[in-house]
Amino acid sequence: MPVVSDSTFAFTSASEGKAFFELAYGLRNPGEGEEMGMIYSRVNNPNLAIVEQRLKLWDKGEDAAFFASGMAAISTMMFTFLRPGDILLFGSPLYGGTDHFIHHVLPQFGIRTLMFTSDDSEENIQALLNAAWPGETPSFIYVETPGNPTNNLIDIEMCARLADFFSAKDKKCLLAVDNTFLGPVFQHPLAHGADLVVYSATKFINGHSDLIAGACVGSGEVIAAIKGMRTFMGSMLDPHSSWLVMRSLETLKIRMERQAESALKVAEYIRNHPKVENVHFLGFLKSGDAQKNIFEKQCLGNGSMISFNISGGEEEAFRFLDNLSLFKLAVSLGSTESLAEHPATMTHVDVSDEDRAKLGIHPNLVRLSIGLEEPDDLIDAIKKAFVLV
Repeated sequence: MPVVSDSTFAFTSASEGKAFFELAYGLRNPGEGEEMGMIYSRVNNPNLAIVEQRLKLWDKGEDAAFFASGMAAISTMMFTFLRPGDILLFGSPLYGGTDHFIHHVLPQFGIRTLMFTSDDSEENIQALLNAAWPGETPSFIYVETPGNPTNNLIDIEMCARLADFFSAKDKKCLLAVDNTFLGPVFQHPLAHGADLVVYSATKFINGHSDLIAGACVGSGEVIAAIKGMRTFMGSMLDPHSSWLVMRSLETLKIRMERQAESALKVAEYIRNHPKVENVHFLGFLKSGDAQKNIFEKQCLGNGSMISFNISGGEEEAFRFLDNLSLFKLAVSLGSTESLAEHPATMTHVDVSDEDRAKLGIHPNLVRLSIGLEEPDDLIDAIKKAFVLV
């Protein structure tokens, strides 16, 4: 379809304009077969509406909402459902920007936060909450799985049970899952009890490193509330970027499948290298391991994200990265080109020293996002970089 760059849209009659605004503000429910038409591009736009309808199909959601960035999606979503005095229960590790927002921005609005990790059981999480605020319950649960940058998995069904347990008759505790690393091809959180799926659509969904975008997918009721907040925060995705995401969705599955195939080959080489201590890759989880059990329950593929610990520390990690050809030394992930970065001093630099140590984000950790290059070429580049470590 063409890019519809109009900022405002003409009504056929005053009564039509009235009807559209009543629906936009949630003043009434739509009648049978009634749909809200175009009003103003901060509210809705043809490109934005169509890309949302296309994305929702991947996760079998009732609706979707696109945003100007992944952080715009996360912040708009959280401000939709959290109020001063509420408790946010969140799993870690998380993307560094999300970690900063939770630890440093939400408390300024009187929102309390409590962290748990992939090592915590359902009972442990309840004990942590009771120790922090006896008798109180969270209003919102947020997890990122696999977690950035170490690929740690959190059981979505366990979190859904917790959300149900914490829900009251007058207020449901919602569960949101950041599905950026595997979705929407290799994991579908809504099928495992999540209320919302969140994406940095900059990554795999777009996958060409030429725009910034975010998205949420969920029920019609939940997404309608988020879109209401988005209207007044002005955090919607622009028409041209919406058009580019539609382009990218056409190749999403074949891109992600090819990247995952290549990542397995690259990870096999890295795992066997004498200068590597350990590799964090979903394809290497061992039978009987709790993480493997979660993987088999909720994941449909290993994805294309690899992180590994080089023998040594920051100096050795930097030497490897500085001598790594073909890979771009840059943050972001999920692109057609392969990327490499140093989480502890880049994407996760603002995570506290204590949390970085607890979550395994050590100075010798390197993160790779495998793109569409020939995997043997990527392995050759890695091999040459290791020689200089």
